[in-house]
Formats: sequence, structure tokens, C-alpha cells
Amino acid sequence: MKLKNLFIVILFFASLTACAQKTTAQPTPVVAQAAGQSDANFDAPHIPSPAPFQFSLPTPGAEPISAWRPPLYPVPWAMSPYDHFYFVRPIAADQVNWPIPDYRYGGIFFGPNIIHTGIDIPTPEGTPIMAAGPGTIVWAGWGLFTESPKNQEDPYGMAVVIRHDFGYKGQQLYTIYAHMSKVFAILNQHVETSEVIGLVGDTGATTGPHVHFEVRIADNSFFHTYNPELWIAPPQGWGVLAGRIMDEKGEGTLQQVEVTLRSTKVKKTYLVKTYGGGGAINPDPYYNENMVLGDLPAGIYKVTITIEKKLEQTWVEIFPGQTSYITFIKGEGFESIRPPAPILESLPTP
Repeated sequence: MKLKNLFIVILFFASLTACAQKTTAQPTPVVAQAAGQSDANFDAPHIPSPAPFQFSLPTPGAEPISAWRPPLYPVPWAMSPYDHFYFVRPIAADQVNWPIPDYRYGGIFFGPNIIHTGIDIPTPEGTPIMAAGPGTIVWAGWGLFTESPKNQEDPYGMAVVIRHDFGYKGQQLYTIYAHMSKVFAILNQHVETSEVIGLVGDTGATTGPHVHFEVRIADNSFFHTYNPELWIAPPQGWGVLAGRIMDEKGEGTLQQVEVTLRSTKVKKTYLVKTYGGGGAINPDPYYNENMVLGDLPAGIYKVTITIEKKLEQTWVEIFPGQTSYITFIKGEGFESIRPPAPILESLPTP
């Protein structure tokens, strides 16, 4: 009886051990299937991967033309009491608007007695022309030079004149926009800065589409023009050079002398010519210059002129937002002393 009971106990514990081993047994590991092997034993359900998250980006467009230069200083801008950057460009920044380098204010192109009284900005025909400052339209259409509104042979072509809301030292300011293909402005209309007043064309005495831009003081007259590059706000970080290139003893100015500036930073050369003769050209009351070169990135430049086959050179620093100044006297060389404080008693008369 005891042996029988012992045998039953042994069988009971043996069955418990087998159950424990069956419960704790590890699953058989899955082995990667070799190529060509049947996959009958691998029928796990297929779960598709979710679609990846994607950004919907627009197709990049062409690089904007406005990258050709920095934005202009806000107007009016004057870092010294003698600067007067009162106007914006008549052509928007999304169009390249350099003045023609060899036909600036005071240049001679059509003939020795025909002096350029403004700057020319070549742009495609139909480009919008904008008001350089706020003011009232006092001329719109043909005949500005001859003062004959029906004269379609007038050298200015179709033109607009703005009498500005502000002046300079008690004198009235005017700006002129010539050679238009269309005029949108009308007489006595008040316009704001950058308002479109017409479109670029090639009417009048011109060799191609451009806008001819002038600044006049005191009187809306061909004989009261001043160099626009001393009045247009430069790009931020850039400046302007004014100079007076004179003969022996500084008794007179040298006309149509080429002046080159070579940047030590960007290795670029800039060119300007001194003013030609003629009563329609007036130097600034303070600078008394006969050459101006605008749109110069700030930095150090080598200035070079050739007088009677003799090379003359100096260095000048262009400061951002300002007008730098040099003088040259034949036989004596360069100086960079600024003129004394101006005394403005009157302006030139025709």
C-alpha cells in the first residue's frame, strides 16, 4: 500500500514538471528564407507601408533682377549739410538703371555745342517711369524744349515735368522725364513718389529707348539744370564722387577729360568724363564740380587721369551714403580737401 501511494506521488510530480517545461518552452526562432525556398510556411499578413509625408513646394522662379544692387537709402537722405539726396530713381529697382557711363551730365555726343543736361537710363521700351518725388505736373506731352505743345519734332520728345512739393535753400525744384512712348500724367495732377507717370520710349532726339532725367533749380529752364547724380539717393552702402579737374593755377576747368576709378576690393573700373563747355551746365553751389560719378560701392579706389600723355594718379575713399570730393590742378596734382562752406546768393541766369 505504501509503495503504491509513493508511485502515485512520483507520477503526480512528474506530470507537474512536464507541464512546467511545456509552459516555459521558448518559441522556435524564424530563420531567413533562402532564395528559391518555398514560402508556404510564411503566410504572415501583408501591411502596406504608409505614404511618406511630402512638402508641396512651388517651382522656383527666375532670380529677381533687383539683386543687381542694394536698395536705395530712404529719401530725403543727407549725412552732411552739403549733400541733398532728395530723389529716388525714375526706374524701379527690378530693372537695371545705370546711367550711360560715357554720356553723363555735361557730356558731348551729338555735337560740340550740344551739352547733355541730364543723365540717360537705358531700359526696354514700355518700362514704367516713376515720379522721383512728390509734386505737381506742370508739363505733360510734346514740345518741352521749344515750349510748343504740338511740336512733335521737339528733341525731348514726349516729356513730363514735376514741380516738387519741397525746394532747396528757398529755391523751387523740378525734375524732367523725357523720350516717353506714353504719358499717363496730366497737367496739374498731384503725384506721389514712385507713382507711374508714363512709359519709356525713344521719341525725340534719341538713339534708342531710355529715360532722360534732369534736375532743375529755381526755374523750369534748360539753363537751370544740375547734375542728377548729386540728387538721387545712392544704394545703401554706396556713395558718390564729385571732383573738379583744373588747368594750371586752377584758373579754369579741363573739359572732357577721362577719369577712371579702379576699386581695390572688387577689381572693377569705372569711367566718367569731365563736363563739356556751355552755359546750360551748372556746378553744384557747394562742390563747384566738373565731374560726378555715382553708384560706387564704399571702399578705396585708385583715381587715374591722363593730361598731355602724363599719367596722374591718387587714392580716394568712398564712404557709404556720402559724397567724397577731390580736386586736380595741372602741374600740382590731386587734393582731397573739401570746399569751404557755400555762400548761395543767386543762381545762374540764361
